[in-house]
Amino acid sequence: MESIKVAALCGSVRQASYNRGLIRSAIEISKGSIAGVEIEDVDITALPMLNTDLEGGGRFPPVVEAFRQKILEADSILFASPEYNYSVSAPLKNAIDWASRPPNVWADKAAAIISASGGSGGSRSQYHLRQIGVFLDLHFINKPELFINAFHPPGKFDKNGDLIDAQTKESLKQVLLSLQTFTLRLQGRSKLKN
Repeated sequence: MESIKVAALCGSVRQASYNRGLIRSAIEISKGSIAGVEIEDVDITALPMLNTDLEGGGRFPPVVEAFRQKILEADSILFASPEYNYSVSAPLKNAIDWASRPPNVWADKAAAIISASGGSGGSRSQYHLRQIGVFLDLHFINKPELFINAFHPPGKFDKNGDLIDAQTKESLKQVLLSLQTFTLRLQGRSKLKN
């Protein structure tokens, strides 16, 4: 199978975040058992809050330019974010907004969402992110979905936020395989199965 480059964004800025742990696990899984998937953890913590006064002469602040370039160069996007107040986190929304400034660098990219949170496991934030993606012209995989209730036994993460549950790792692998297939299909690099 052909290779794809995935930009992974964590909606939590906390180092021991379960969602950051999901990205670390996705990178580990892709390196160990999925040929053709290269995942880069794209840091959004240094992005300033969106302020169009910072734009000048068609340019963005250097840290924003570097972030936008990483999104532009990616074939697809992997979002991992907790749910805050039934929605996406502020850091993730800020990153989304910076990359959507003209020209929108999200357009025509395949994407997947994974989340670890309490209660519903982040399902409402995932559905809200899908709504945002419609305007951005992002194309999300439909299945499988991965909502992890981080606090429901058995334990899914260790004290460092690393994913330790084998069943959840397998579910994450299936998301990555689906993202790979969908990305290649969207780019016209593979044919639909009959």
